[in-house]
This record gives sequence, C-alpha cells and structure tokens, in this order.
Amino acid sequence: MHVNRLTVLLANEQEDWHRTVRGLLEPQGIRTVSVRSGREVLDVLEHDDVHVAVLDAQMPQLGGMQVVKMMNQAGRRPPAIMLAEHVTNQLMQEALALQVFSVLSKPVDYAALLDSLARVVRRHYEGRWPM
Repeated sequence: MHVNRLTVLLANEQEDWHRTVRGLLEPQGIRTVSVRSGREVLDVLEHDDVHVAVLDAQMPQLGGMQVVKMMNQAGRRPPAIMLAEHVTNQLMQEALALQVFSVLSKPVDYAALLDSLARVVRRHYEGRWPM
C-alpha cells in the first residue's frame, strides 16, 4: 500500500499512451499502475488500492464498460474515466447508467484527461489526495 499517493490505474493497449500519461502524472506525485486488458484491471483491483481507473472502452477480452459492470458487481469501484474512439449516444447513456465519471474521446486530449482527474479528486476525495 502506498500511503499519501493518489493511485491511478491506466488500462490501454498502447505502450506509447502509457508512457505519455505516466510522464504527466508521476512527476506530480501520482502513482500509476499500467495494464493492457480488462482482465488485468480486475486482477489489480483485487490486490491494490486504486483511487481512479482510466479505462479504454475497446480493450481486449473485456472492454471498459464490461469492466465497470464487473467492478460494480464486486463492490470494488473507484471512479472511472472512460476513453472511447467513437463517443456515441448509446455509449454515453451506458456510461451514465453505470455512473462512469467522464467519457473522453480518443485520441486523448491530455489537458482534458488531467482536468477530469482533478475533478475526480475534488468530487470523490474532497480536494485531497486519498490517504
């Protein structure tokens, strides 16, 4: 367990994306955990304290929405930010029903991602990094 560090789970297939996001977050003291598939997300949540999950809607094995459904069923649900190549009305309705915190289109606007993360901390952790 990493005390006094916000932990963000990054779930995406692309190594370049992981490298970029880690480069933005880690210098700010944010711990990142990188995975490549939905199944890995569920494994990490079993063993690690995660405060925010950034999930790609189109991951292998299990997409981001299926992962959120499974997280809800398991009662292990950090706030989720969903990344989707095609943000459709159906996707937005499903995300709203599953209480996904925000949906961002791909390619990811990193300023929008950082803004969403800041809003998660304000809303879910009262402006303080989780302890």
